[in-house]
Amino acid sequence: MRMCIRSLTTLFTVLRVTTLIRRGWSLLRPCSFGRTALQCPRQLCATDIKRITTSWIRTDASHSDISNSTSGKNIFSLRTHSCGELCSTHIGREVTLYGWVQYVRQDLFVILRDFSGLVQILIPQDESKRVLRKTLFELPLESVVMVRGKVQPRPKGQENKAMFTGEIEVHADSLEVINKCRKLPFEIKDFVKKSEALRMQYRYLDLRSSQMQYNLRVRSRLVMKMREYLCNLHGFVDVETPTLFKRTPGGAKEFVVPSGEPGKFYSLPQSPQQFKQLLMVAGIDRYFQMARCYRDEGSKPDRQPEFTQVDIEMSFVDQAGIQALVEGLVQSSWPEDKGAVSTPFPSMSYEEAMRDYGVDKPDTRFAMKLVDVSEAFGNTEIQFLRNALQQSGGCVLAICVPDGSKHLKGKDLEALKETAKTQFNQDVSVVQVRPDGSLKSPLTRLLSDAARLQLLQMAGASAGDLVLLAAGTRDSVRPLLGKLRLQCADQLESHGILLRDPSVFHFLWVVDFPLFLPKEDHPEQLESAHHPFTAPVPEDTHLLYSEPHKVRGQHYDLVLNGCEIGGGSIRIHSASEQRHVLQTILQEDISLLTHLLEALDSGAPPHGGIALGLDRLISIIVGAPSIRDVIAFPKSFRGHDLMSRAPDFVSEEELKPYHIKVTWPEGDK
Repeated sequence: MRMCIRSLTTLFTVLRVTTLIRRGWSLLRPCSFGRTALQCPRQLCATDIKRITTSWIRTDASHSDISNSTSGKNIFSLRTHSCGELCSTHIGREVTLYGWVQYVRQDLFVILRDFSGLVQILIPQDESKRVLRKTLFELPLESVVMVRGKVQPRPKGQENKAMFTGEIEVHADSLEVINKCRKLPFEIKDFVKKSEALRMQYRYLDLRSSQMQYNLRVRSRLVMKMREYLCNLHGFVDVETPTLFKRTPGGAKEFVVPSGEPGKFYSLPQSPQQFKQLLMVAGIDRYFQMARCYRDEGSKPDRQPEFTQVDIEMSFVDQAGIQALVEGLVQSSWPEDKGAVSTPFPSMSYEEAMRDYGVDKPDTRFAMKLVDVSEAFGNTEIQFLRNALQQSGGCVLAICVPDGSKHLKGKDLEALKETAKTQFNQDVSVVQVRPDGSLKSPLTRLLSDAARLQLLQMAGASAGDLVLLAAGTRDSVRPLLGKLRLQCADQLESHGILLRDPSVFHFLWVVDFPLFLPKEDHPEQLESAHHPFTAPVPEDTHLLYSEPHKVRGQHYDLVLNGCEIGGGSIRIHSASEQRHVLQTILQEDISLLTHLLEALDSGAPPHGGIALGLDRLISIIVGAPSIRDVIAFPKSFRGHDLMSRAPDFVSEEELKPYHIKVTWPEGDK
């Protein structure tokens, strides 16, 4: 009878929310984005529906004669409640709990855990419950059990304010062992240190930790809110694009997939770039997807061979429209426990970023900007400085590290010099400012008093500070000092000086990138700074045909706390212009993109978009050191799945249908 009532209740609630959504659907029309700040009063419609939906779930679930469940997450479950939701309002209720045995305390209590948290189970001490008591005492930790009992207040003075369930405990009446646990390779406790390799080998155990549970649930909620914002509020269409594609010219190295035809291979797309542009030609107007992307490159803390991006494209839009959309998307999906996000985000040109921070993704949570101190050495007798200033584009740049002389010692300074030498093949000079204001450096004996004073004034240095000097062309010195700036921040924080508060989130748009950059191995040739489909700034379009190296692109990056979390651009929608960029400037084989060129020549609308790195964004939000901590089943640093041991060997027999034969390197047979 009770099951019938539950089924009817579920049916009625589904019908009620369906009616509400149908009534409100006509109000959820697309909003447009212009050059002004985003304003969308229609968001109230979706908010009201969410509020009403939540209220009827709570109302229906609160009737004890229908169900003991207090939340929607228990409606279809065998349990009446989850462990972590129990509190003083449940005192006196009979509950059925399922979970894992976290630990046994004092032979009196069992701490039971599920996805929602922990709850204390009181083991009955009376003789009639002797079998139940013996079963619990002998049960291995991490075994799965079902417990039935009554919620009671803890004895006065025994409350645990550190637990949400700390005011109550469950007095067990009966117990069922669902599954006993073997001896595990590590304990499921956050404070137990495990190597990353061990965590990934037993990922299904690592995911039981409260931190990993939190990370994945933050990710899930954020993605859900993003879908609501894009689809329900702004008329975007979620379109899945193919995973099997063909090789794309330029960009990262791609994975290849054999086909049944001799010599023919698919490629896994490094992004859905071409497909989303084709969807704009098709008239979809507003597209997005949570896109799986692939790059055949080594895994780094913020990279994986397979990753997820929030892929977005719009027709009839400009750069300001895309930026307003993304700012609203981030603001609406941002976790409530992380504080509010203010919009609009500040903006900085690529030139300003390189000039002040030495990188195109600056961390603006701390200062230590690069300063041009060339003027202080205008009449210098120091040979390497004079040589640098005499060359074209030569300069002397400095960074002032506040209190650097107090905290950074010999080992730290040697590490800075080593970085400059090994990674940039350059030298960096260290100038320490003593407490009395005098300078400690091999350079000081060659500096006049006026030059010393001017250096301190221009660098903004005072007693106890440290000044790093580098000389050369701007294009070589800026990246060097940009790297050392971040390394100094790491060193200061290792000494207990907090510069970059992980609970503070600084968003920044970086714009006005060059459209092309010289290739590292062939400086006389150009390559795309972003990708070959980025449109030039309108006033620079004529330079495409005469001085392409001077062209600025309509490319924009979104930076958060010094990490690039998104990049996009307004696209080229002219087939002739796209053909010129590919064939003449980049010297690419346009036969690989015949389909795209034909599409652009078939009435392509102006369009643009962006891709947000979902894994990277989540890792910054939750404070994870690596994106591997926000992906359920990531790859290792070498791109391996340590749990399933992928990639794996394939026999010659299995390779025959693909007409592939493995040639082993010498010594590997």
